[in-house]
Amino acid sequence: MFLKPLAKSATLLAAALIAQSLHADQPALPKSMLWATYDVGSSGYVEASAVADAFGKTYGTRVRIMPSGTSISRLLPLKTGRVQYGWLANELYFATEATYEFAAQEWGPQDLRVIAGRPSTFGMAVAGDSDIATMADLRGKRVARIKANPSINIKIEAMLAFGGLSWDDVEVVELPSYGAMLKALVDGQVDAVGSTPTAATLYEMESSSHGIAWVPMPAGDAEGWNNITSVASFFAPVDATAGAGLSQETPAAIFSVRYPMITVYADADEEEVYNFIKALDQTYDLYASATAATPGWDLNRAGRPPADAPFHPGAIRYLKEKGIWTEADDAWNARRLERLNAVISTWQAASEAAADQSLPAKDWPAFWDKYRKDMIN
Repeated sequence: MFLKPLAKSATLLAAALIAQSLHADQPALPKSMLWATYDVGSSGYVEASAVADAFGKTYGTRVRIMPSGTSISRLLPLKTGRVQYGWLANELYFATEATYEFAAQEWGPQDLRVIAGRPSTFGMAVAGDSDIATMADLRGKRVARIKANPSINIKIEAMLAFGGLSWDDVEVVELPSYGAMLKALVDGQVDAVGSTPTAATLYEMESSSHGIAWVPMPAGDAEGWNNITSVASFFAPVDATAGAGLSQETPAAIFSVRYPMITVYADADEEEVYNFIKALDQTYDLYASATAATPGWDLNRAGRPPADAPFHPGAIRYLKEKGIWTEADDAWNARRLERLNAVISTWQAASEAAADQSLPAKDWPAFWDKYRKDMIN
């Protein structure tokens, strides 16, 4: 049976309009992109690879990934424009604050923005048969600190602050690596370690005769949480149910952090960022099952503050269209922007003061640390 000419024309027109509508809903991505991530084998690298594969299959975009083992080598290609997106961890926060490696005069505070960040969890692990029931109970106890690992150490510092403590109130045990720290808990060489609950070594601790427990940081403890956010603003309370000693029946009140966080500079094109997060959302079903962690890229979780830097306007526009971004999120973002701008202006003032004093380069780190704390902390 043949369609009459008029009916056939109407059918073809409808099909064309549908095709045009579907095409219009697709994000406009470049033909190729380059992303910076943590080392090969890291969760950030694996997750970025899964998303890159989804972008290639759906939009034909070819993504190359540049893995790196240091904060500077991940951020430098983003700064110079060699890569378009960085999949970062807490070096993002340190870069915005101009601390640690980024206190160097050739760096300073970086005007960075988040597109989205997968929620992860972190807490203070202790032996299940210890007498440590609260953070305050850690006073005088052996607490692990990792040499040259500010990303982990700032989390431990924040958890101590929840209990009204600092590094000065505990017996600090310096260890050379994250792995060595976790093994020290298993071997009884320390009383407490800061870790993500899914670390493999902690399952060994769980199955030992001592068992494992997580020191609670209840969301309802306003003073404790004020102390945490005074250390850094990117922490949020969470009831964790996955990891050593945890389940739906036995959750732990610990905190949520973001890793990895997809990052750009503030001057990144708004339309490009909008299209990127749209593609991240539209391809979710293709990469969500790639690892145990990738379901966390659901934008209802990954597209909300807190994070280590303010969110980019292009991302916020898409998140508002999806009904995800709230007034409370806007308020958080405004506060985070105000803080970042304060650090940037303080750096400029400190640089001018150092020049007026003809400050030797070797004295700059200590000068900046004191100037920053006096002016904005």
